Amino acid sequence: MEDLPLDENLKPDQPNLSGGMPGLSPLPSHGMRRSSPTKYSRERVVDIEKHAYDTDSEDDSDYSSYLSSPVSSRDLSGSYSSSQLLVPRKPCVGSQRPASSYRLPSKIVRYLCWALISTVIIFIFSLVRMSIISARKVELGDFGRRPPPPPAPWESFQFLTRYYGGIRTLLPLSENQPEYPLPEDEPPPSDISAATIREIPTSQPFEAYTNHTSKAYLSEYAPVKECFLDAQSTIRVPQLQYFPGRPSGFPDNVVGSYELLGLPEDICFERYGRLGPYGHGYSVKYGGTGTGQYGDMEGSESVWEGQGETTNQIDYRKVNWADAQKRCYQANAARFEPKLRPEEPLNTFSVLDQEEAALQRRDEIEGQKASQLSGTSKSTAASRKTLPRTAVVIRSFDDHAYSEESVLNIRALISELSLGSGGEYDVHLLVEVKDEAKHPIWADAETYQEHLNATVPEEFRDIATLWSTTQMLMLYQGIFDKFTRGPDLPVHGSYRGLQMAMQHFAHKHPEYDFFWHWELDIRFTGHYYNLFSRLDSWTKAQPRKGLWERNSRFYLPSVHGSWEDFKQMVRVQVEMGTKSAEDIWSGIPGVKNAPQAPKGEKSIWGPERPKESDDWFEIDNDPKPPTSYDKDKYTWGVNEDADLITFNPMFDPEGTSWLLGEDITGYNETDGLPPRRASIVTASRMSKRLLDTMHRETAFKKHHAFSEMWGPTVALQHGYKAVYAPHPMYVDREWPTAYLAGVLNSGKNGATGASKASVFGEREHNLRGMTWYYNSGFAPNLWMRWLGLKVNNDGGEEFELTADEGRDGKGVSGARGGEGRMCLPPMLIHPVKGLELPVEELVEEKDIPEGDPSA
Repeated sequence: MEDLPLDENLKPDQPNLSGGMPGLSPLPSHGMRRSSPTKYSRERVVDIEKHAYDTDSEDDSDYSSYLSSPVSSRDLSGSYSSSQLLVPRKPCVGSQRPASSYRLPSKIVRYLCWALISTVIIFIFSLVRMSIISARKVELGDFGRRPPPPPAPWESFQFLTRYYGGIRTLLPLSENQPEYPLPEDEPPPSDISAATIREIPTSQPFEAYTNHTSKAYLSEYAPVKECFLDAQSTIRVPQLQYFPGRPSGFPDNVVGSYELLGLPEDICFERYGRLGPYGHGYSVKYGGTGTGQYGDMEGSESVWEGQGETTNQIDYRKVNWADAQKRCYQANAARFEPKLRPEEPLNTFSVLDQEEAALQRRDEIEGQKASQLSGTSKSTAASRKTLPRTAVVIRSFDDHAYSEESVLNIRALISELSLGSGGEYDVHLLVEVKDEAKHPIWADAETYQEHLNATVPEEFRDIATLWSTTQMLMLYQGIFDKFTRGPDLPVHGSYRGLQMAMQHFAHKHPEYDFFWHWELDIRFTGHYYNLFSRLDSWTKAQPRKGLWERNSRFYLPSVHGSWEDFKQMVRVQVEMGTKSAEDIWSGIPGVKNAPQAPKGEKSIWGPERPKESDDWFEIDNDPKPPTSYDKDKYTWGVNEDADLITFNPMFDPEGTSWLLGEDITGYNETDGLPPRRASIVTASRMSKRLLDTMHRETAFKKHHAFSEMWGPTVALQHGYKAVYAPHPMYVDREWPTAYLAGVLNSGKNGATGASKASVFGEREHNLRGMTWYYNSGFAPNLWMRWLGLKVNNDGGEEFELTADEGRDGKGVSGARGGEGRMCLPPMLIHPVKGLELPVEELVEEKDIPEGDPSA
């Protein structure tokens, strides 16, 4: 090997700092670098893997310059110390970091991570918060601002205008060309508003009790003794006044029939002839209400005409209606079956008195003995028939404000039904106490009477009976409450459990055979006795065959034809079935759960029991069909008094969208709900038998249903006779009659119920234009216009007296007027709420001191 040159600058006694042999110059470090990792480099890789190493650390430069010791060709044993210092040098510019090393995230990355995590957390909490807020809004019914739904088809139909014609355009019914409905092939009149103005004809007294004086009646029943309003028998029951005919162009009723029920349709009543006998139209100082002294009053004085210069304006400030009804019953007691008042004390009005009833029965026994002694075994009185008695129960509340208009209506009910009929009816007020904590009426008799005096006008005070929710809860314990409409409307309250109060009332009044459940917001433009007596006669004559099927449909004469045609149509629909809106997907291949083709259904014949026999209650005395359905010749049920009379169809709530269709409790619902029926608007007549069954089922079996469903359901399950009376109903718009019939009878097989398409439920808005429905808008407007008031700036005093030739006569707002006050045929109107009539202001008369003539 060739010797390397010695370092000239290296002294002999100086150590070799380069790590080489003495006297030799060191080799370049980069030329002597080993290809394999050194001990230190291997330790460095392990350290990087185990620890988070900061690449920006100053130690990095130290490691990069820390190289392995150089090895020359002369190194024999490598005995040089590894700790020997090397000359510091800069790292190679092109040197690479080890492949296994990496840098940690920078501060910006860390901030981005924190921002992302915070955003996710805030987003989650926002979703939770919005979910809670949305749930609360749903509970409160607050769905926010939504786009309005598309208008209903009926909103595009034109309003009818001739309802508001006056008495100066009266025509006989045979000569009147009604504005609606018109035959399909007949064009509408060119100018229906061009009515001829005439002189006001003379009004005539309405005779509602002509049957009482007929020979046929007197041969079967005892004669009627006249009743009076006062104890001295000097103030007679006033008569209503009517006008023959109708205003020119007055529309015909679209639902129901006058002819069918026997109601007069060729007459009309204006406000003075209808309400004038009860205080409308004259001053308070004469005993009137101080209302009606405005608008067209021409000819109204004939209502109060008396003999000579006297008038028949009755001073109602002196009338006690309870005493008047008692005197009337006592005078006509021979017409009715004697009944004793219950021994238990009652906080309710009753015409029966225990002592008087006992004396009456004693007189009858003595009279029979006297006739036997005289040789007449059977007297004429004993052979005569007795009449049933009916209570008209008007529902009210202790916070109800009895306006002058509502007082007129109650007076009419009592005068026409009770006093005018000779005691066939008694009128009661059934008043609910809403705040029992504030008014503890059951604490003692004094508290009861004090609250009664404070809430009911003096003239009606003695015919009123108080009741409360707590009282019903005490009487009917153990009823499972589904809280169908929330905790604020319990099953024992007036909304869902109103029939409980009627059941208890009937239980406490055995002197009545029937009970009319009436409401304060119902009005009738005709005579009440004429209406009730006609309904009684017609429903009594109805056969049971097909009755439940006819009960479930509206009758439109312009579409269905005569009543016999309607009966035949219903029979065919039930036996064959019909297409409905729900059948739209039937017959299409591939459609899942498609409805089957129309098929008939079984007619109801006799009681329709619940599926579980455990739900049956006291069925031994229920009516049973005398023969099979097919063999009956429409004879079963004829001349049988109806247990239930309603003013709307009795529909099957199963499958409908009616909110209260499942509000029935106490039954076994394993296989579904029991058979049931409902009739919206609680106004109805119920028999003593029906109410007793309802009372006992609620008390002993814990059965109950919503107020409008409980009575029809019990009648269905026990086989009682129930009848829907198709009374005349009017509509405010020009509906195509065939389309209207399809809307009203849009349920299963042409009925009103048992289908999602039923008009009772989500589609009940179609009934708002009728004169009879619980939320009708047309009914109160028509009544107010009839009273001479303005509605939506239409009508009023000026409209009745003066014709506005500047109007085109089209539409309600375009009517010219000047025809006098309105005149309506007999019709039921519901509801009329919160109506205030203008009342004259009484001027207090001041005492003027008399002058001294000697002064």
